[in-house]
Amino acid sequence: MSISTKSASIVAAILLAGATLISTGATQAQKNVVATIAHIGDPLSVIVGNRATIVNLIGEGVDPHLYRLTRTDVLKLNRADMIVYNGLNLEAQMLGVLATFAKYKPVIGVAETPKVLGMLVSDGTAHDPHVWMDPILWATALQAAVDALARLDPPNATFYQTNADEYFFQMNALHTRALKAVASIPPTSGVLVTAHDAFGHFGRKYGLDVLAIQGISTESEAGIRKIETLVDTLVRRRIGAVFVESTVSTRSVKALIEGANARDHQVRIGGMLFSDAMGPKDTYLGTYLGMFDHNITTIVRSLGGEAPKRGFGHQLAETQSTQ
Repeated sequence: MSISTKSASIVAAILLAGATLISTGATQAQKNVVATIAHIGDPLSVIVGNRATIVNLIGEGVDPHLYRLTRTDVLKLNRADMIVYNGLNLEAQMLGVLATFAKYKPVIGVAETPKVLGMLVSDGTAHDPHVWMDPILWATALQAAVDALARLDPPNATFYQTNADEYFFQMNALHTRALKAVASIPPTSGVLVTAHDAFGHFGRKYGLDVLAIQGISTESEAGIRKIETLVDTLVRRRIGAVFVESTVSTRSVKALIEGANARDHQVRIGGMLFSDAMGPKDTYLGTYLGMFDHNITTIVRSLGGEAPKRGFGHQLAETQSTQ
């Protein structure tokens, strides 16, 4: 892991000025946990109830691949009793800062725990960090955070695990509905084309071919040759829908559509999907279950399958599953 000179200076200054915060934070009755992404923070907030505080760093519509910590963020990390991040290079710009804090407090990379790594498929160079796209795999990753919190806060360990079991039950129930819904997509339509390669785990779990313009990280640029190759695929396989993402520019997706149209093959935007970020805070789309419900409903309905217009949780506006 590397850390920029500027980030190192910020961390050093805050650690020096806030040394007492680190020691006193560890003795607080209610533990303070900082999560880097909402896919971690939201489930944990449900699991801990009012027994701990969950602070989320990266907000709605923000790309974690590119996100750089602010001084305020570092202060939040300094005050935390525990830090939970995804790992697998998702939070690439903050790894050095996280490594620094790991010397003083628990810092848990939930997608990098041995049990999760043993279940991941590598592309030959790296593991796909978008583990939350597979709810069964994500439950395993979240369990690592629950276990770490139980070690940090033993009096509430049973409470946390009981809530986690209920939450994981809800995740599994949504997964079961998703399996049935995806199975209703016509076999020739089971292709998911997205802006960047965030849906690999999703595709493997639900049996969809996933094609992406950019690679696993949004730091990679979409080249003209890649777009031309995908246009060829759209035309040859008669793919009628492609998807945009809430954290990625629509420019490359629109280039695909224009390229296909120029070859007399009509392609439409099947909807907007949540990949690296979730929806607005304090809304259904801002929850992990709501985000996943939106994605599965949008994908299934756009590819010709059957799913409720308002989602499996019956909380989506009809336009949210077809936009």
